[in-house]
Amino acid sequence: MLKTEQGDYKLIWLLSWPVMLSNISQPLLGLVDIAVIGHLADSRFLAAIAIGSTIFAFVYWSFGFLRMGTTGMIAQIVGAEDGSANRTVLAQSMLVALFIAAVLLLLQQPIIELALSLLAPEAQVLPQAQWYASIRIYGAPAVLCSYVLLGWFVGNQNTKVLLILLVSTNLLNVFLDLIAVNVLGMKAEGLAYATVISEYFGLGLGLWFCREMLKKVSGEIAYASLTKLRHYYPIFQVNRYLFFRTILLLLAMAFFTAQGAKLGADILAANAVLMTFVMLISHVLDGFAHALEALTGKAIGAKNLDKFYRLVTAAAVLSIGVAVLFSLVFLVAGNLFINLLTSIEAVRVNASIYLPWLVVLPLIAMTSYLLDGVFIGATKVAVMQNAMLVSVAGVYFPVWYLSQSLLNHGLWIALLALYAGRAVTSCVGFYWLSRTDTWLDK
Repeated sequence: MLKTEQGDYKLIWLLSWPVMLSNISQPLLGLVDIAVIGHLADSRFLAAIAIGSTIFAFVYWSFGFLRMGTTGMIAQIVGAEDGSANRTVLAQSMLVALFIAAVLLLLQQPIIELALSLLAPEAQVLPQAQWYASIRIYGAPAVLCSYVLLGWFVGNQNTKVLLILLVSTNLLNVFLDLIAVNVLGMKAEGLAYATVISEYFGLGLGLWFCREMLKKVSGEIAYASLTKLRHYYPIFQVNRYLFFRTILLLLAMAFFTAQGAKLGADILAANAVLMTFVMLISHVLDGFAHALEALTGKAIGAKNLDKFYRLVTAAAVLSIGVAVLFSLVFLVAGNLFINLLTSIEAVRVNASIYLPWLVVLPLIAMTSYLLDGVFIGATKVAVMQNAMLVSVAGVYFPVWYLSQSLLNHGLWIALLALYAGRAVTSCVGFYWLSRTDTWLDK
């Protein structure tokens, strides 16, 4: 790779820090959910939130391509300076999101029943989890359309809007959580209502920001492209790989939760606490990945490979530094953070036992997060799909199978092996695209 320039680091940081702060607000929301419920006397409410959150992580992030695919395509359109395409791809993606949301609402009952049967929570947890899920599903239109808007903002390199949007939305959610549980005396269902209300607030705010930004974008929507299926093929071509990749990842995460549930409510709750920290780590490191999505996509759109390689190198250096910092923080203060989230002694003890795996995780996971951003920006998402397929089928499940005797330790070993597999296979994909000089190929 080429030698980096000081301006490369500055450019990445200017785009990354708003994304980091906005991304932190999302796992912090999960921390508040767990903290509010975690201080109730019964761990089944915390376990229900873990089950319900897993369901919607799977359902909604199955369609995370609406965010990632939009970012990559818009970033390249910005590099090519095509205002009409910018508007048209946004409109097409919003229509796709609304269609998917309508299907989810129509099929909500079988989806929820299937998800609960696969996760198989304990009998005492099931009613609360079912109630939580039946409420959360009504946020589908807001969530999926917001994915498109978030991708569009990042692709247009306006990450400060992203910060304002997500932080304000999540602050509202925190406020509503506290009202629902501490004032109205609600349990898991209260957190579900709070989340859905916040999701629609976020969509409305996002649409307002979008309208203001579009005033500065030249060109017109190609309305003929909205009514003919063949005009959606470029979107479908990119998103099919992202869809399959995301399904594989969420399958692995859901399997992790389901196996934890079989070990009892206390283990499930402890894993939920630690996985909230995992989400915090991933969202911060994704700040660099999001910046790369926009910047490398623009460089590819402008056919500037020299800048492309410089940006990747600079982001890698920054990511390594942040990953090391995370590991040190959890090594020194991990138990303190656990105690802040829950007062249930059994959950605290179990979370502390498995904390060392969390200390190692940032160092292993950093590479896969970073290269995902590169592949999305360059729309080389087939590489992401193949790397995930090899890592889940060829690494994660075999490692879990061989380590079942270690119980929950075996689960965590398999999870780290998944991240290691993704790192290795992604590096191989990056090397191959560079060796064959095919980054600019459509």
